[in-house]
Amino acid sequence: MTDQELLARADAIAAKAYAPYSTFHVGCAVLLRDGTVIEGVNVENGAYPLGICAEKNGIGTAITGGYGAGDFEAIAVNASPCGGCRQWLLELGFDRVIFRNRGEVVSLTPAELLPDSFELAD
Repeated sequence: MTDQELLARADAIAAKAYAPYSTFHVGCAVLLRDGTVIEGVNVENGAYPLGICAEKNGIGTAITGGYGAGDFEAIAVNASPCGGCRQWLLELGFDRVIFRNRGEVVSLTPAELLPDSFELAD
């Protein structure tokens, strides 16, 4: 699957987001190393900050399906990932993150998105 196709899936699924407060619909498409694609959307809650980001929704669904760190190839998001999601992307070993930056489609590594990141000690 190309980056453009993955981003098109993120764009399409964003319409299903539950965002009655911000009306900011975010969708993502997670590409796993076995070729599976799992989609996610943001889900807001009136008790801020209890909503969930699209990326966390998609990644959580993949984890529930038996996937884990190292199984993730790419994620496309119709918005730039927040800092918390960037940490998830780094920890789970995504190769690349595809999104639009000022109208241009970019593909960056999680480390490029989250410089000076941290790892918990063993």
